[in-house]
Amino acid sequence: MVVMPQAMQADRSEPVLSASGLAFAYGGQPVLEEVDLALKPGDILGVIGPNGSGKSTLLGMLCGLLPPNAGQVQLHGRPIEQYKRGEVARLMGMVPQAAELAPGFSVLETALAGRFAVMGGRLFENAEDLAEARRALEQTGIWELRQRRAGELSGGECQRLALARALAARPGILLLDEPTSALDLEHQLRTMGMLERACRGDGLAVCLVSHDLNLASLYCSRLLLLSKGRPLAMGAPAEVLTPELLSQAYHVEVAVDAEPSRGRPRVTLLASS
Repeated sequence: MVVMPQAMQADRSEPVLSASGLAFAYGGQPVLEEVDLALKPGDILGVIGPNGSGKSTLLGMLCGLLPPNAGQVQLHGRPIEQYKRGEVARLMGMVPQAAELAPGFSVLETALAGRFAVMGGRLFENAEDLAEARRALEQTGIWELRQRRAGELSGGECQRLALARALAARPGILLLDEPTSALDLEHQLRTMGMLERACRGDGLAVCLVSHDLNLASLYCSRLLLLSKGRPLAMGAPAEVLTPELLSQAYHVEVAVDAEPSRGRPRVTLLASS
């Protein structure tokens, strides 16, 4: 279980991260426009949509790395640009789609690197840092690999290590870009289940990008469907994963029924005739 210190816990009725009117362009070419969202403690917000719809760009703006051309991101009620980068890092963890890991670092050293933002001026880890690194590695199921070098890991193990590095700092917010793309079926379920338990029990707030519509449907409390850089729908999975909306966004025909474990929408791609 992810346990956050008391100072990191927030009123679950108030957004910890919000965006209003976000827009971004690369070289004058609009990539994202008119995006609004609010992320509260306990939320798992899934961002879905076809390639090029602006999903990863949105995460970049939400963590403050990409300044929007219009609109504003607020972190705990303050514009994110008013925070120093170290302050943002203590409040928010970000795991990009292709997270960079130092190949010569051990798995344990890599997880400890996630504690840098909360170590202040300390040069060496203490018992708390070691305990939090172990907790994060156990959560992601790679504690037994702690002595292995990151460069020796498989793609899925690297993905779990990148997540463990972010979890080691006990952030109140996690932004994840395709966190299960390299994982097998067992570890997809384990990872999403771990995030769900942390959100329900500890008030973690998660915003994740996913191309796996069915996995997002199973675990996300809400979905934001982007199409051509604009929000097409936002709401519960049953409100967003409809044949009409998915056909409009992805230009394919799908069937949607209820999956058996939770009754959430299940999307099946229909072959063209």
